[in-house]
Amino acid sequence: MSRHEAHRMLDVALEEARAGGAEGGIPIGAALFGPDGQLLGRGRNRRVQDDDASTHAETSAFRAAGRQRGYRGTTMVTTLSPCWYCSGLVRQFGITRLVVGECRTFQGQHEWLAANGVEVVLLDDPRCAALMTEFIHANPELWHEDIGED
Repeated sequence: MSRHEAHRMLDVALEEARAGGAEGGIPIGAALFGPDGQLLGRGRNRRVQDDDASTHAETSAFRAAGRQRGYRGTTMVTTLSPCWYCSGLVRQFGITRLVVGECRTFQGQHEWLAANGVEVVLLDDPRCAALMTEFIHANPELWHEDIGED
């Protein structure tokens, strides 16, 4: 996958992250793309909006994609390195590739996924890092709730 293609896909996830932030939620976005690069589903973290701790960006995008025959060759794109929960989704369904916008503000489990056969593309996108840095600074309690820290 070219970096240009990865950035094109990240733009979709970033739109979702910004929309979630504008709704008063946690600004993390994701998108699932098919082997041919076609957008299958997109979503954002909706824990606050839906009062549902399980609605992370990756799960939202995965659900929006609907049932697929298989996930070989698909790419999950997320603005932030995925937590254990979302990393488990990638492994469980055999999603081939993960594109990560940034891992400066949260060191999720992308390295674990890479060690277990998932192709990981880490973009270190400054737009994603700035979005999360601003959110964490303005909403530390909500952020700590989201990542499971007291």
